[in-house]
Amino acid sequence: MKVPFLNLKAINQRDEVELLAACERVIKSGWYINGQEVKDFEADFASYCGTQACVGTANGLDALRLTLAAWKVQGVLKDHDEVIVPANTFIATVLAITDNKLVPVFAEPDPDSYVITTESVKAVLTNKCRVVIPVHLYGQLVDMDSLLEFAQLHNLLVLEDAAQAHGAVLSSKRAGSFGHAAAFSFYPGKNLGALGDAGAVTTNDVQLASVIRALGNYGSEHKYIHQYQGMNSRLDCIQAAMLRVKLANLDADIQIRRAIALRYLAEIRNPVITLPLITDHNRHVWHLFVIRTTQRIKLQAWLAENQIETLVHYPCAPHKQLAYADYAHLQLPITELLQEQVLSLPIDPTMTDVQITQVIDVCNAYMAATTLSEKGKL
Repeated sequence: MKVPFLNLKAINQRDEVELLAACERVIKSGWYINGQEVKDFEADFASYCGTQACVGTANGLDALRLTLAAWKVQGVLKDHDEVIVPANTFIATVLAITDNKLVPVFAEPDPDSYVITTESVKAVLTNKCRVVIPVHLYGQLVDMDSLLEFAQLHNLLVLEDAAQAHGAVLSSKRAGSFGHAAAFSFYPGKNLGALGDAGAVTTNDVQLASVIRALGNYGSEHKYIHQYQGMNSRLDCIQAAMLRVKLANLDADIQIRRAIALRYLAEIRNPVITLPLITDHNRHVWHLFVIRTTQRIKLQAWLAENQIETLVHYPCAPHKQLAYADYAHLQLPITELLQEQVLSLPIDPTMTDVQITQVIDVCNAYMAATTLSEKGKL
């Protein structure tokens, strides 16, 4: 049986009736940008995250970019200030920094949980650092209690990159409600995914939210009156309506993902596979289930031969990308080890028990198959 990495068609078919009704509602409304659907989703998502404000954006990158830009407008950041960021994040996190003429400072992640720690942030802190961006990578929350205490001590702004962690909980608080602000992506493959690009910023700072909204609307709070040199980055009504439908099912989908992850953690038993370290299941919403192996090419080929689709998140760290050649000299051994070893297994709320078992059995059979193959060469 084929096991796709993520079956978006099947995921969205579960809500087909409601999605079509929401789309028809928007079409018939005659209002497609900054309309009531956007306002309603922003209110719903702010309530879900536990924040006072939510501002829709065109995508997750813009959510990060606009927040940093707003802090510059407010005078709390200036050109060439430093921003601490995980070295193993997706490049969008770094792009948002450099787009604002700020300087990324790369912190190494924990090799078992894949997220940064307060100690790794402390190791790269300089007197030029003004912001730290904890990335809740693959769906697992950074230890925010510890990081917030450290940030307050050193007067650092905290911008959560929660693009992969919708609904994750720590100390009764959800992702997006810990820092001074948080950025979300609703890319279709996310746990809460739109049917196109979309994003949002959540915050308890209503003045910051106001500036972000204006910056994303050509720098304007009122039509043809432009306080700032802004950009066009608005959540459209169609995507807002889709997201309102899917938000209602997010917690149920998280529970399904956790159940799959628990089976993987309990039943995958192969010495060439290192499973992710989980300290608290509420902190992880399993956007991705990422293993490590020194035999990634062979294991991935073996899984593909057995009809299991896998992906690599991410095969090349930002500091090794041509776009950031100025940082290629950095020595980041943990990040570089991860980029060589990580492999993402299928985890999808529409997976069947048979498919989950297939992934487990094929993973466990890999060593035996390799051993037999090697014996055959003797």
